[in-house]
Amino acid sequence: MPLLKSFAALRPTKKLFATGLVCLLWANTPMPGLADTSPPQTAGVPIPDGQIDKAIASLDAIASDVMKRSGIPGMAIAVVRDGKTVYAKGFGVRKIGESQPIDADTVFQIASLSKSLAASVVAHQVGAGIVKWDTPVVAHLPWLKLTDPWITQHVTIADMFSHRSGLPDHAGDDLEDLGYDRRTVLERLGLLRLHSFRNVYAYTNFGLTAAAESVAAASGQDWESLSEAVLYKPLGMTATSSRFADFEKRPNRALGHVKVGDGFQPKYQRLPDAESPAGGVSSSANDLARWMALVLQNGTFEGRQIIPAEALLPAVTAEIISTHSSAVDARPGFYGYGFGVGITPAGRTMISHSGAFALGAGTHYAMIPSAGIGIVVLTNAAPSGSAEALGAYFTDLVQFGTVTRDWFAAYVPIMAGLMAPTGDLVGKSPPANPAPAAKVSSYAGVYANAYFGNVEIVEVSGHLELKIGPSGTPYMLTHWDGDVFSVSPSSENQTDGSLSSVTFKRSGKEPAREVTIEYLDANGLGSFLRR
Repeated sequence: MPLLKSFAALRPTKKLFATGLVCLLWANTPMPGLADTSPPQTAGVPIPDGQIDKAIASLDAIASDVMKRSGIPGMAIAVVRDGKTVYAKGFGVRKIGESQPIDADTVFQIASLSKSLAASVVAHQVGAGIVKWDTPVVAHLPWLKLTDPWITQHVTIADMFSHRSGLPDHAGDDLEDLGYDRRTVLERLGLLRLHSFRNVYAYTNFGLTAAAESVAAASGQDWESLSEAVLYKPLGMTATSSRFADFEKRPNRALGHVKVGDGFQPKYQRLPDAESPAGGVSSSANDLARWMALVLQNGTFEGRQIIPAEALLPAVTAEIISTHSSAVDARPGFYGYGFGVGITPAGRTMISHSGAFALGAGTHYAMIPSAGIGIVVLTNAAPSGSAEALGAYFTDLVQFGTVTRDWFAAYVPIMAGLMAPTGDLVGKSPPANPAPAAKVSSYAGVYANAYFGNVEIVEVSGHLELKIGPSGTPYMLTHWDGDVFSVSPSSENQTDGSLSSVTFKRSGKEPAREVTIEYLDANGLGSFLRR
């Protein structure tokens, strides 16, 4: 699902020369206590002694308040400070209706936090000389093809990890929803129309996955084994894996929950192996704290240089604008390689990411390198803003000593919009006097599509059902008007309550020759021709 995208060395650039006078004056102005800090690293608000300690001491109360207001089943939190885990605790239960408590070792599906871990794996391989950030993806994944041959040859690992490849937003997610495997999804990316290369930020799980697969091929291992070998094992992340099967075997794991009525229920199970580098990692708060310590210490962990600092730096610094300023006084958002990058109101760089499974996971981390502090929040419920709000409360307290606004109230409507049902018929009522449909047999048959594969419309006990993709999940079609039917899909990208049109084209009494499925038509590929 879509989701929210929210340390710096002074490097000579044309931009610096353009503001050279300002920088020169700033650089030559005495600033007490900042003798070793370059101008771009200077924060606008200092952090007094003891302020971070108070922020950490407030976490129990903040977590309890967020749990109460959101109603989510459970969460786990960890805080790292100056390379050490200084807070790690669980709240609530792993599964509604059962009593097993969540603790700091409970394993969660972390969704898109996986991207930052994947970027750390790639940075390790960059440091080892296996690849470079600017290595073309096809150098080690020669079968990958995009619609533009020139882009195919030039799109790099960095392009894919910064979502600037030209692929449309969430490219390939619709195929994953239908049950297609990783290789099939990546091959079919070549059927999607591209945006302008390197000019447009469009978040793509499978673009990043393609780059990760290229790195794995260059390394002579599958991605899951590579991640374990170069990141999880060296950091002692014993509860972390990029394989769903490992998550499923964990005795201490949190089940995902979705909102049902006024509460949450463990209704679905997300299977993210196809996009493992982008969203398939499972981990615990304690394990992720070890990873945050690595990032905050420029690739060093417990005195060992795991990732060379120069290989990690491009990943955790701004490479593309991910959110343009909505007003002249609004801060933009940036993205590195698998890491969100931003500037806080205190004038400090923050690296962060959120993760969302509509089927039952909401996760978030935020790190402030200048303060040596990081927090990770894992929840076992569809995103409600709880993880992001808790992170924002904490980072406010770290930087200002007070909470600047009600972050939970701010995030709730944003997340509600992102998790809302989809489809062109949502909120609409069928016509009072619909035109009649043709005979059921006029619509039944197999219809073909190069991107999605075949869709089968079958007659079952006098009504129609739609079956598509390897999963073959049947969806009942309900007559709407004339040759238009409605369908209620259910998947990671079509939350409960989604309602979409299925429109057949036919002439006279002839059987339908074409069908368009609206919820699959976001990229103009939702039409299927009768075979």
